[in-house]
Amino acid sequence: MELRPIKTEADYQETLKAIEQLLNAAPNTPESDRLDVLSTLVEAYEKEHFAIELPDPIEAIQYYMDTRGWSRRDLESCLGSRANVSEILSRKRSLTLEMIWKLNQALGIPAEILIQPYELMQTSA
Repeated sequence: MELRPIKTEADYQETLKAIEQLLNAAPNTPESDRLDVLSTLVEAYEKEHFAIELPDPIEAIQYYMDTRGWSRRDLESCLGSRANVSEILSRKRSLTLEMIWKLNQALGIPAEILIQPYELMQTSA
């Protein structure tokens, strides 16, 4: 297989087969260099054609809370008060820049997830 950009699904499948054959290549050999180049081509193709959307900010907060054993009370240090926690998690209030920064620092949630717009619940007036 000659080295060329991956433009079609057939190219992609062919490249994956070539990678599979090179997986046991010894380091610092022409085969391992070829594996590196082919892997980079596949990564670029997958990034363009199989992009993964960022999760919803509120779902991300809940996921990070669950995986770290945090309760709603633990979020008060990031969101300001019990009422704020409730309003944020029930989508009645938007995150502020300060809240986003604190969530990023405390839970490690990437800011690019938290700054996304998300739908708030409609309140009746």
